[in-house]
Amino acid sequence: MSTILLVAIVGIPLAWHLGLTAFVYYDSGRVGLEPTRKWVAITFAIPIFGFFIYLFERSELDYDPESDPYRGQNYNIHPSRADDAPVSSRGDDREESEELQEPNGSGAEDER
Repeated sequence: MSTILLVAIVGIPLAWHLGLTAFVYYDSGRVGLEPTRKWVAITFAIPIFGFFIYLFERSELDYDPESDPYRGQNYNIHPSRADDAPVSSRGDDREESEELQEPNGSGAEDER
């Protein structure tokens, strides 16, 4: 087998693999994804997929609830179901509608 072919088949993928592992070692300490050794071991043991696992876990650190457009929102209701009685959620601070109140005028939450 030719030396150039051997380098192309083995050397280039191995260099990529070691480069990605080195990047994870450097980046996990900088970003704060601890323990660094665990992420290096995952990236080294599972060649390509380990790096993507690291990237997906790293992206979870960037979540900012203040910039989340869906934070604190109730779920959307299809227009055909808009006339149904609304269901209050845990963080719902809206006034309770008359449909959800007991016949005697007390709300359902008063009985708990």
